[in-house]
Amino acid sequence: MTDVKGKWALVTGANRGIGYRIAKFMAGKGCNLILHSRALEHTAGILAEVRAIGVEAYDIAAELSDLSQVEKMMDEIENRGKPVDILFNNAAVQIAYRTDYWKTPAEDYTRSFVINTIAPMMLCYRFIPKMIERGFGRVINTTSGIRNEPEQAGYSASKAALDKVTADLAGKLDGTDVCINLADPGWCRTDLGGPNAPNDPDSVIPGIVVGAFVDDKKSGRLLGAQDFAGMSLEDAVKKAANFPQKFL
Repeated sequence: MTDVKGKWALVTGANRGIGYRIAKFMAGKGCNLILHSRALEHTAGILAEVRAIGVEAYDIAAELSDLSQVEKMMDEIENRGKPVDILFNNAAVQIAYRTDYWKTPAEDYTRSFVINTIAPMMLCYRFIPKMIERGFGRVINTTSGIRNEPEQAGYSASKAALDKVTADLAGKLDGTDVCINLADPGWCRTDLGGPNAPNDPDSVIPGIVVGAFVDDKKSGRLLGAQDFAGMSLEDAVKKAANFPQKFL
């Protein structure tokens, strides 16, 4: 199992929901953190919490729909001089639930794709080559299991696109100690998932982070967080190692 103590992880959307739980868990394992949200005031609470655990951390702000802000954020991270060893592309947006989906506006697609597909891939393209140079890296891209719901077409299509580009990179990285995998939290009661979702957001631990700890140099897995609910990290890592490389 990979020891993340002293490594640096970037968590997008770290201020709430799934991202908040990722950050807290990783801090508990001794991982230093770069905490992203749209505004620094949003991450003040989680920043204090993870520092109190005893790890190094700082927060950083960027609106992911504005790719110039994404570029600026990546520059600032690199200027800090701390490597991004682990990347959790967690932040996402669900624009709307279109009951009359025949009237879905184009903006549902354009905004969804920028935030849910393009911004995460810009982070991958910036930080994965440096992981390769150092000989270690983990990327966990958060996906969605939504199917057959044209009411959420912009969101589901953008996540399907993220699956595709993640799979394409997985084929290049498989067999190295830079691994990229997908994690699906399931439908959880978060701001994005809404109050009617069946799963408590705490149920994503440890499944949502297990891809950071598997050390068999395999990429291209789809790790459903709910498959690991209630398990210890050690048992989750063993189970994850048996998941097929779905996209290879």
